[in-house]
Amino acid sequence: MKNSIHELYAYLCVPSAQQAIDFYTRAFGAEELYRLTEPSGRVGHVELQMGPSAVLMISEEYPEFGITAPPAQGLSGMVIHLHVDDCDAMGEQAVACGATLISPPANQFYGERSCKLRDPFGHTWLIGHSIEKLSPQEMQQRYTELMQNGG
Repeated sequence: MKNSIHELYAYLCVPSAQQAIDFYTRAFGAEELYRLTEPSGRVGHVELQMGPSAVLMISEEYPEFGITAPPAQGLSGMVIHLHVDDCDAMGEQAVACGATLISPPANQFYGERSCKLRDPFGHTWLIGHSIEKLSPQEMQQRYTELMQNGG
């Protein structure tokens, strides 16, 4: 019997769930679906609706279970790709809400215009929108040329 994947969710650990909810609401238009809070006030789980089909899950840190937020400085090794209508506008909005711009908006070899930013909680986001439809072969050809020319 084959086991099928139904959905994939980004699940972020942050130092302060309320600050994260406020940021993602202002920066990306997220809407809180629900949250689970301990009697002590620590937030164990929050679900935010991001657009018509994406849900972002958040929890506060639980170091006693090995669940920690990324370091305040540096990269976490994971990037969340948010596909939007206008990466320039969304990137500008996120920066105005407290994100740090890592790479400004630019047209990419793979047919997308994108920018990269770090949110106030150490998570890296690639914000992009499509500018042309390319086949995997066309992307590979462009990628090869880019790497042969020094990136």
